[in-house]
Amino acid sequence: MEFKINRRQALCGMGALSASAAFGLPAFAAMRNLAVLHLASHSPSFIAYERGYFKEAGLDIELKFFEAAQPMAVAIASGDADFGVTAMSGGLISLAQKDAVKVIGGALREEKGVPGAVVLASNNAYDAGLTDPSKLAGKTFGITTAGSSFHFMAHKIAEANNIKLQDIELRPLQKLGAIIGALSTGQIDAWAIQPSVAKKLIREGAAKQIGLVADYAPNYQVTTAFTSTKNAKNERALTESFVSAYSKAIADYNAAFVDKTADSAEIDALAAIVHKYVQTDTAADVAKQNLIDGAMRINQGLALALDSCVEQLEWFKSEGMVKDSITNDQLFDTSYVETI
Repeated sequence: MEFKINRRQALCGMGALSASAAFGLPAFAAMRNLAVLHLASHSPSFIAYERGYFKEAGLDIELKFFEAAQPMAVAIASGDADFGVTAMSGGLISLAQKDAVKVIGGALREEKGVPGAVVLASNNAYDAGLTDPSKLAGKTFGITTAGSSFHFMAHKIAEANNIKLQDIELRPLQKLGAIIGALSTGQIDAWAIQPSVAKKLIREGAAKQIGLVADYAPNYQVTTAFTSTKNAKNERALTESFVSAYSKAIADYNAAFVDKTADSAEIDALAAIVHKYVQTDTAADVAKQNLIDGAMRINQGLALALDSCVEQLEWFKSEGMVKDSITNDQLFDTSYVETI
């Protein structure tokens, strides 16, 4: 079927572009997808979307939901998503070596003095003596996939406690929901997860806290922002607009939930936005408290803790999950944000 536009329609389209230019807005006509998870760490994604920060930056963004980090990297490489914010994974690194994706910034980070990821034990394992991470040898530990952030956290915990990682039985369960169910029912012994999720499980009596990841991995860059190599190299204005809009939402989030400098009305408004996407099966007031109690620092301006990311890359190499030949320049494009 042939599609034609008449002169009036063409002039209207030109007028829209002229208006964008007049107001100083970049005109990015195509729909863009942002890959996200149903986690509180993705709060800036929801805030930027709901408050119109993406649109203000000229971006027509839709949220595309995933259950784990690895599929998000594949979606970026294939063009099914344009931007993503999640943990570095073996899959993401391998795709970077194929010149398909680039890490352009950092998001969630462990910071001393700020609630961080919690090491949990199932009730059965805790009652049987798993009261501290130093006792993880011979126990099962939930991860989504090999090479996920959960895998790396298990490595850091084991290393700090002089436990061989192979002495901990890692259980790849693919989805966050599956890990939560397995821990709650005692099918796995332990897990480490963001505090908003952990404290909900503890409050509901489904698990026990036995440690904090920050004790073993201070300054750990838990999640990163990434895009396709094509966007990073050839669509600079587009990528800068994404970073700018996302950074605005990060500032809102940190002020409300980490630094606690926002007023109560602002906290309520942001908590309501996040609750549309996170812990939707929980009463709004409880979800809000979980968010407040479990907020982790998200790097302002998507600043990247490069040393932490390089450490993760070297670990992936040492474990044989990625090729030794991949370089920092293949994985990172540090031209968009500050490195810390």
